[in-house]
Amino acid sequence: MSLPTQSFRRRLSPGFAPVAACSGLLLSCGAFASEAGHAPGAHESLTKDAPVVFHLGPLPVNNSMILMWIVSAIIIFVARAATKDIKETPSGLQNFAEWVVESLRDFLENILGRALTAQTFWFFASAFIFILTANWFGLIPGVGTIGWGVPDASGNLSHISEPLLRGANADLNMTLAMSIVFFAGWTFWALRSNGLMGFLMHIFGPRGESKGLLKVLMVVVFFCVGILELVSIVFRPVSLSFRLYGNVFAGETMLEAMSLLVKGLAPIIPIPFYFLELLVGFVQALVFTLLTAVFTLLICSHGDEHGEHAEGHAGDSH
Repeated sequence: MSLPTQSFRRRLSPGFAPVAACSGLLLSCGAFASEAGHAPGAHESLTKDAPVVFHLGPLPVNNSMILMWIVSAIIIFVARAATKDIKETPSGLQNFAEWVVESLRDFLENILGRALTAQTFWFFASAFIFILTANWFGLIPGVGTIGWGVPDASGNLSHISEPLLRGANADLNMTLAMSIVFFAGWTFWALRSNGLMGFLMHIFGPRGESKGLLKVLMVVVFFCVGILELVSIVFRPVSLSFRLYGNVFAGETMLEAMSLLVKGLAPIIPIPFYFLELLVGFVQALVFTLLTAVFTLLICSHGDEHGEHAEGHAGDSH
């Protein structure tokens, strides 16, 4: 693959670098961690809440946050290394980074259009890359299997009750943080595209042409529909966060269960499920990105279509 240097700078620099920066923002939002007590050996499977490993002042740092930092550091390092010495004919890491950014941008433009993608690319690309990387890093041997536990009567440690590392998205704090960041961005993009009155009309405004008593009835009906739409909008962060968290948490629980099924075959039985979780990790990153992109398109469609229509006329005039 070969693209001009100028094009690569225009697409990679505003795209891939904020991907790494946004992952740091999402990481900091993940500090909603709750410091719950854990009875040693009380659980024989993955705990619902992430155990606290240490404190940074008043901030409790749990094992999923440690993996978030590792993933964020890797994304930032790759972004810096890929853009350090940009060449006209890309190769190696630059070629890979360029392919990722170009593919994501083309994918999002097919859904959102060029104008809206230019405004929102930083979030959707960041979410996809961060979720995918975090999901796959959670499958690395040692994540969830190195940590602290209580030996049994014979002195054998058969279960790690407090692992040092835990899948980032197997912690509801992280998925909820990403959903809240999306909700804030969604509100901003909606108001920017439609304005306050346009935003309210998009939700509560009646559709279609009607007159007289029928028009009054339609106003009442669509006002009630708008109330339901508001309830749906408020619950979107909850549904987005639980969907991602539930799938990743279930996958890690399944892998642990398969490894404990037959002790003598513990290294072998989970192997097919690792390949399944690789696919699930990719699908969940794609689903989160698609859902958030579609939600944004639905609320910004009028403003985005208007912008692209204007761009089209400008191109025709030239």
